Order: sequence, then structure tokens, then C-alpha cells
Amino acid sequence: MDTFAARATLTVGENDYEIHRLDAVEGAERLPFSLKVLLENLLRNEDGVNVTADDIRALAAWDASAQPSTEIQYTPARVILQDFTGVPAVVDLAAMREAMVELGGDPSRINPLVPAELVIDHSVVADVFGVGDALQRNIELEYQRNH
Repeated sequence: MDTFAARATLTVGENDYEIHRLDAVEGAERLPFSLKVLLENLLRNEDGVNVTADDIRALAAWDASAQPSTEIQYTPARVILQDFTGVPAVVDLAAMREAMVELGGDPSRINPLVPAELVIDHSVVADVFGVGDALQRNIELEYQRNH
């Protein structure tokens, strides 16, 4: 849906990108940046069911001095977690799928409700360099740190 006629095309060089113009929504110009991010998300995900035109209007009418009275729908496109939070999330999904199999159900039914990408980032430090066994020594140090 595009109740506010916010959907537009931005051409950069030879590439076209679909965007959702915030200036199509009255009141958007006065919102703080963080709420503009949420507004763009609502415009991008407006479907008349989960995200309605009324949801978009409510956010655009945000009043910093008022008590919150409306829940804001947020549909992330990507979830980024560090390894110490991302790995448990993946393990939990795997455990729920295993339990579903044990109960005789279909494990493919265990999925996040909102499609998302999970990026598990793990930093590696290179303590040793310029010597023939640097890789092996760095691996050993990495294992020691993560033990």
C-alpha cells in the first residue's frame, strides 16, 4: 500500500532505487531523526493490516511531552548481533526445531515471524605477524581467549 503516495524512485547514475519520501507525510519534518527512521519503516511496510495509515499518522503526530498511547510497529530488515548474542539465538532456533521433530511436528514451522538476516560477527585479532607460523600462533591465542 502507499496511502501517502510516498513511494518514489531515486536515480543515482545508472541505478534506480525505490525510496519512501518522508515529506509525503504531514508532520514528518519536525520528528527527531530516530523517529524518521521508524516513519520510513512504517511507510515501507504499510500493508493495511500490520501497518496502517493510522499507524503512520500517529507517529507523524508524535508529541514529546505526551504520555505514549500508541504502539509503533517496527519491522526490521536486518538484525545484527555480536557472536555472544547471535550464537545463542541460532542455538535456540535449532533446539526448538529439534523439539518439534521429537513431538512429531514439522520443524520448518519454527521460524522468526519477521523475516530478518542474522549476521554473527566475530572479531579476530592478529597478535603475531611477519613470521611463518603466524597463522598457527594466532589460532592458538584465539582459542585461548575464547575458551
